[in-house]
Amino acid sequence: MPSNDVCVSSWTNEPLSLGFVHRRAERSSHMNECIFCQIVQGDAKSWKVYEDDATYAFLDVNPFSEYHTLVIPKTHYADVFELPKAQLMEVMRTVKAVVSLYETKLGLRNVHIYNSSGVDAQQDVFHVHFHVVPRSAGDGQDLSRTTHPEFRERFDEMLAQLAPTT
Repeated sequence: MPSNDVCVSSWTNEPLSLGFVHRRAERSSHMNECIFCQIVQGDAKSWKVYEDDATYAFLDVNPFSEYHTLVIPKTHYADVFELPKAQLMEVMRTVKAVVSLYETKLGLRNVHIYNSSGVDAQQDVFHVHFHVVPRSAGDGQDLSRTTHPEFRERFDEMLAQLAPTT
């Protein structure tokens, strides 16, 4: 377990933030241990981009690009599975507000917007958050993905698993 002073991301090997005790397996919901809750409460430093009654957007301390922003609900939810629909809608409104701000003020028209929920999805801070990552040609942030065309053969079976049970 890392010290209370610095938590290192197991995904990027970069410090996450001061004062955060990283717990991958036990997703602590204790607000006094959550760095994002500390930020919302004003107990940890952040660089605010946008705020409303329900959400907070701030620059990521380990940015992938200039203006890499995190958007969070002010209420603690560990991941998208715990996040109620109404709060998800609030977070998405803030994502749109941030993107619109960047388009208006900076002329940005290329962004990645994503969320990682769960250990296997490489979530590092267990307070649901969405990344807004401005992109530009040659920024070195190209994503590498492996496609699986063989899954097409199973589409009918996959959809059958999602069908309502009677």
